[in-house]
Amino acid sequence: MRYAQLVIGPAGSGKSTYCSALVRHAVEKKRAIEVVNLDPAAEHFDYEPMADVRELIHVQDTMEDEELHFGPNGGLIFCIEYLLENSDWLRDKLGEDEDDYVLFDCPGQIELYTHLTAMKKLVKQLQDWNFNICAVFLVDVQFMTDGAKFLSGTMAALSVMVNLELPHVNLLSKMDLLSKGARKRIERFLEPDAHAILGDIELNGANAFNDKYKKLSEAIGDLIENYSLVRFLPLNLKNHESVNDILITIDNIIQYGEDQDVRTRDFEEADDD
Repeated sequence: MRYAQLVIGPAGSGKSTYCSALVRHAVEKKRAIEVVNLDPAAEHFDYEPMADVRELIHVQDTMEDEELHFGPNGGLIFCIEYLLENSDWLRDKLGEDEDDYVLFDCPGQIELYTHLTAMKKLVKQLQDWNFNICAVFLVDVQFMTDGAKFLSGTMAALSVMVNLELPHVNLLSKMDLLSKGARKRIERFLEPDAHAILGDIELNGANAFNDKYKKLSEAIGDLIENYSLVRFLPLNLKNHESVNDILITIDNIIQYGEDQDVRTRDFEEADDD
């Protein structure tokens, strides 16, 4: 069995930074974690990838091609579809070693995860290659500090969960950048409470839009609360314990290490003397 995290989320949510932090954490724990860059528009990251999709195709190629002439968004989608058509390239890069633990650093094109099928097909391909996969959806916590934004982010996470059909962990990244006041506000939403979310929306002031869609907002809030469909975990990459807790959670989800042999040690019997 092989293990993988599909690291996804909007642009700027900290996906590559998260991958770099986990690689450093793994070195401290004396375990091996590899990273595959699947973002054909990536400009910089701190880790050394075991495979880089830009070697196969770069988003700039699709924008400069006279026949394709895509924009940035269409180019990203085309690149992922091109990767699927040339999946042997990725398979060769990944090799066939058992017990591999790989982070797939994905593009920040949100529609790839919310309703398009390309990433779902990639997931199926990886599963056929014997990968146990957990989707890790990162959202920048700075854009989730009031009820309306949190409700929007929660629905985006739910859409990704439904589309990919994978074990799923939602992370609020960049917790270290929040002020104390903002951190207290966000704590109310970590276990989504419809009354807290809707109350926060009302406190931000009544307007025609809020009044018109109040019942819809209440229905969405109740859906989130009653069915326990979405939960968020706070992630502070500057806190060693926070990173370790997240990694343990994901390891348990993908059953990492559960099929390893138990190590035993023979002890010599003590002499009666």
